[in-house]
Amino acid sequence: MYALILPASTPFVLLAAVMGLSWWEDRILPAPSAEPVNTPAEAPFAPAASARLAELPLVETALAKETAGH
Repeated sequence: MYALILPASTPFVLLAAVMGLSWWEDRILPAPSAEPVNTPAEAPFAPAASARLAELPLVETALAKETAGH
């Protein structure tokens, strides 16, 4: 009988654990401060040009070459 109860109750135990952690995070942990943390003076890095990937050969072309060789 315990072999049936344990697997059936596992999702509910996990759900209760997640809900408990969520409550703990909202109520117990300190709230973030209202004043901003030291923000960087310069803008975040943004690449000037996006890297272009080499084009891969088409599968049909590779298959056609393989069958033509046989």
